[in-house]
Amino acid sequence: MTDKNIQLTSTISEDNKLTLALQDIDMPQPGADEVVVRIEAAPLNPSDLAVLFSVADMSTAAQSGTDENPVITADVPAKFMPSVKTRVGKDTPVGNEGAGTVVAAGSSDAAQALMGKTVAVIGGGTYHCVNVQSCLALKEGTTATEAASSFVNPLTALAMVETMRAEGHKAIVHAAAASSLGQMLNRICMADGVDLVNIVRRDEQETLLRDMGAKYVVNSSSETFLADLTAAIAETGATISFDPIGGGQLSSDILNCMEAAITRDVEEYSVYGSNTFKQAYIYGALNRGPITLNRNFGFAWGVNGFLLFNALAKLGTKTVVKMRQRVADEITTTFASNYTHEVTLAEALHLQSIAAYGKQQVRSI
Repeated sequence: MTDKNIQLTSTISEDNKLTLALQDIDMPQPGADEVVVRIEAAPLNPSDLAVLFSVADMSTAAQSGTDENPVITADVPAKFMPSVKTRVGKDTPVGNEGAGTVVAAGSSDAAQALMGKTVAVIGGGTYHCVNVQSCLALKEGTTATEAASSFVNPLTALAMVETMRAEGHKAIVHAAAASSLGQMLNRICMADGVDLVNIVRRDEQETLLRDMGAKYVVNSSSETFLADLTAAIAETGATISFDPIGGGQLSSDILNCMEAAITRDVEEYSVYGSNTFKQAYIYGALNRGPITLNRNFGFAWGVNGFLLFNALAKLGTKTVVKMRQRVADEITTTFASNYTHEVTLAEALHLQSIAAYGKQQVRSI
């Protein structure tokens, strides 16, 4: 291994500056149960952008350095500095997942068995050292690009379905449903016979999902949105939702529509609403504004955050092992990802690239 090991880092300084740069880091040496993976493809997910840009005002971003070793700087508004005080002065690695070839392995049989294979891993760096248990071995012939998004979106989509089952619900409402994750969730639900109510905001997104075979698609920009959503929930019996938008009142609207669907044929009024529990999970922050709850949905409800790693811990090892195997088996079908652009690691720090992937759509590097 003679190539350099490069890590994309994000640093906030005491003088309210964000700096994004490529740094040379030590070439890792594997322990007995570890392997070194040469990362050949990695996605830029919204969760990566939260680490990359943090609370900086990217409208102030400036590029310096060279094309091969660019540096991006941007201002961090003073009012946000207290919220990132634990990051100040620290080079924070960027990159949640990726895939590549195992180029070095420890002495254990499990590590040696992965030598030369394409695997998906959590974490970043152009050469990444991980325990063999953290590697997802792919089928022969799977490329690193095909496997780059093997964890965040696939496991999140699967965790939504498994959470639904574990908590006793029978159907799901999903917002921003035309996303890459949303399309995976559709394919999972269709394969598993789970009813899924998809919320989109544009006509072309509705067409996309219906062409995929989605049965329940409602458009939030329609004048009949709430009535359409209530009707879909009544037909499916959905009592759990997943919302990546976060701010605003969409989760509130979903809960209200759930309650309306549950009580539409109830003749006896109760000031406390129905006894059917309704759960809204928020797993993103596309809208960073306040979450508004207009409480017309009774008292049997919950609104919680949904983070993949917390969800996996609740689901347990046996379920997670099955989920990982399903991803490996179906990475080019159920869990296939499409990328609008592919850039090199250096090109990811060009202002033109940032303007594109900063819109919080998945990109590949």
